[in-house]
Amino acid sequence: MDPGHLEREGCAVHPMLVAHAQGVFYTGGGAWALLRPHSFERHFGPQRMKQEQDWLVKTVSGLLVSCGWSQIPTCTTAECLVARRVGVGTALTLLAIDTALTLLAIDLVYVSGRKVRRSHALDAVIEAGRLVAWWRCRGSRVWQRDA
Repeated sequence: MDPGHLEREGCAVHPMLVAHAQGVFYTGGGAWALLRPHSFERHFGPQRMKQEQDWLVKTVSGLLVSCGWSQIPTCTTAECLVARRVGVGTALTLLAIDTALTLLAIDLVYVSGRKVRRSHALDAVIEAGRLVAWWRCRGSRVWQRDA
């Protein structure tokens, strides 16, 4: 796929790249909290009511793994994309944007209220960056094609 192809469609970033990067980040982050909770808590702070919130941390982590895994495309090479004409799809795009919006809102509310460590502000910046990347993809026909 030539770089000019996406520019002609008004897309500054390829949607498959955005979906893949977001999927890898969510899958890795969710798996980290599930598989290495002590390491995760060292960076993002211990849970205040450990026993009561343990199920919630595992639930959210599991959902992030699920959302992330669904965003990692099975067809990632340019030749494969051109040959199969595979797009990200509207449902997957909405899942990606809604997940990023939700995590951004939670980070902003809880960081500003000093309920979580400031390290969560980094996640807010990352989520905002993802939303900007999706916004820059909005004109692409690849983004709008259902897979």
